Amino acid sequence: MKTGNLIKRALLALALAAFLSPPALAEKATPEKAIDFQFTDVAGKSLRLSDYRGKWVLVNFWAPWCPLCWAETATLNKLNQRRDFVVIGVGLDYGPDANSVRETAKSHDFEVTIVAGGSRRDPASIYRQVGPVDFFPTSYLYDPTGEIVMFVPGQVREGKLKSFMEEWNRAHKGARPGR
Repeated sequence: MKTGNLIKRALLALALAAFLSPPALAEKATPEKAIDFQFTDVAGKSLRLSDYRGKWVLVNFWAPWCPLCWAETATLNKLNQRRDFVVIGVGLDYGPDANSVRETAKSHDFEVTIVAGGSRRDPASIYRQVGPVDFFPTSYLYDPTGEIVMFVPGQVREGKLKSFMEEWNRAHKGARPGR
């Protein structure tokens, strides 16, 4: 076998292994200041990301046909009960129908702020404002200062998320929220 083919196969194997490995929490190397996106929840309340200044915000993208999305519902509900944490669940692939999003979330006991994200192909979708969503579930974590500090491909793991937040809090003791 030629050396070039061997290297190509090795790189392909590494890429495939990374892609197929269990979802991991990916800390952003350089935190990015979040766009202060505006959205309307399924109850009709208009909100901005900056309304949650001083809190951790997890924007979680889900779809009605995604079993992994519903498997993480209990974890997201538990996180959302914390005083310093807000979960915004964005239902995608519904079109403009907020009622479908609300009913689906309710049927799965999803007790977080719910947003009808519309279709992923819609340029006005909240999904376009937050970041790429190539599969479900996908989440973005914003720290209390308004920076995107973590991309979570796949299911949210409560222990890993809490460990990251504790480490961030130790490193940023006394940091002032600045959204």
